[in-house]
Amino acid sequence: MVGVCQQWSFTYNNRQLAVMEWGPKQGTPVIALHGWLDNAASFSLLARLLPEVRLIALDLAGHGLSDHRPFGQPYYIWDNVADVRALVNHLGLNKVVLMGHSLGAGVASLFAGAFPEQVSRMVLLDGLIPLDYPAEQLPELMGKALRRGERLARRSLKPYASFEQALATRINSRWPVSREAATWLLERGMKQTAQGWVWRSDMALTQPSIIRLCESQIRAFVCRLTMPVQLIMAERGEELSLIESMIPLIPDLDFKTVVGSHHFHLESAPAQQVADWLWHGLQQADTPQKQ
Repeated sequence: MVGVCQQWSFTYNNRQLAVMEWGPKQGTPVIALHGWLDNAASFSLLARLLPEVRLIALDLAGHGLSDHRPFGQPYYIWDNVADVRALVNHLGLNKVVLMGHSLGAGVASLFAGAFPEQVSRMVLLDGLIPLDYPAEQLPELMGKALRRGERLARRSLKPYASFEQALATRINSRWPVSREAATWLLERGMKQTAQGWVWRSDMALTQPSIIRLCESQIRAFVCRLTMPVQLIMAERGEELSLIESMIPLIPDLDFKTVVGSHHFHLESAPAQQVADWLWHGLQQADTPQKQ
């Protein structure tokens, strides 16, 4: 059984942002940020393996039960930084431990680079930095993204006839997960309508980025990650090659690899390793104190 989960939300800029929270109120608070097109339920297994941790998982805007951004507003990764800061302020914490998976790891690194004084420790799962656009290629890539976005805007996803059909699709997707993990993600990420089962996530999330940070800008954020950083990557994953040049920039880095897929935090054996490493790291750190 997964530990008891409290579900709540708060308002920021007239939008509701949804949260899943596990563990005792007196436990070390860890803010968890999920990957692209996932949701807060992706931390359900780690919550079960870390019963003494106060695990606070945010549905990023447009994902899970959080509101979508206004129609026509792009989903830029840096806009999530403001939402995370709003959550930290809502919780009334001086400092936080940040945990992020994939996209969430990139958001965590941007937040920690912008506000290093607010982050006591980071735990990054198969990700470290946002995707970039080389500065010299930005005009061409912007044009390509705008043209592709115009085509995608005219598309609509066909509803699934049943939850079971949607579950089978997610289990066998590009980033496959177990049936149990897929169930957690879909129970929060889908809704039933008269036409069938549809995703709650905003279709705009699937449109290409019109603009991204370039490598030198991302490097500036990484150079400010002076807090202890636990970086855990899939041993044979495709993400590792994307971050190798950034790893030497982090002074207090604990770098490990696990045998598993991109979603290894949802697989029993590697998730247990992550939980053990995370808990050991937390034992070495000061517990963040409320204001």
